[in-house]
Amino acid sequence: MAELIELRGATKRFPTGSGGVHTAVRDLTMTVDRGEFVAVVGPTGCGKSTTLSLVSGLEPPSEGEVLVGGQHVTGIPEGVGYMFQNDAVLPWRSVLDNVAAGPRYRGESKAAARSKARDWVQRVGLGGFEDYYPHQLSGGMRKRVAMAQTLVNEPSILLMDEPFSALDVQTRALMQDELLRLWSGTGAGVVFVTHDLEEAIALADKVVVMTSSPATVKATFTVGLDRPRTVEEVRLTSQFLEIYREIWDSLREEVEKAREQGATRVA
Repeated sequence: MAELIELRGATKRFPTGSGGVHTAVRDLTMTVDRGEFVAVVGPTGCGKSTTLSLVSGLEPPSEGEVLVGGQHVTGIPEGVGYMFQNDAVLPWRSVLDNVAAGPRYRGESKAAARSKARDWVQRVGLGGFEDYYPHQLSGGMRKRVAMAQTLVNEPSILLMDEPFSALDVQTRALMQDELLRLWSGTGAGVVFVTHDLEEAIALADKVVVMTSSPATVKATFTVGLDRPRTVEEVRLTSQFLEIYREIWDSLREEVEKAREQGATRVA
């Protein structure tokens, strides 16, 4: 059976304003299996988000191949859910109608969409807030709405681009646990981009370290922590610390290279 997601030597180039070409990622080769949670870490600006754009079909590769379910990606694949750093809740819609928007777009009746949305609002812990509007919610509550918006469509692939980075430490930990609880048992493959190595290890089955720009895969590490997990508890274990040291040794070199590259450009 084919992997759920496969990148084979994928490279992406963009034209620059000066008439040149910027290579965002080069020769990317990685796989994600069904039900696997993969975190992607690397220096700032190295091209981690471009990797998600390739998988989602929002950007075609300049070279190489991107496959989902064994099929070449030529547009947005069926069953992809995407959570961005900035949530996509619509300010003029209530919590319930924000969550119901996806099923409605896919052709479900208003009654069926709202019924499904009500279930997911409950699942993300917002029961009683169905009629609230986004401006009445905290940052963490808005993220719960965004998560319900994504998961109500029952995606087989979940792409997440630093979805919790703007939250305070306590709320972020709560949302990480909520994500693991809601994802568990769905069979969805996850690609989770983050700058936070602790977050990556606490959530993932596998951590992919990318090089400084233009990014390629430097190393892939298996996270052998048992599931189910509670992120605050797992961070205190000796096994977590051992994994952290091993991955940080690889990642630190790339962060230092990126810092040197930035200093050279400024100079």
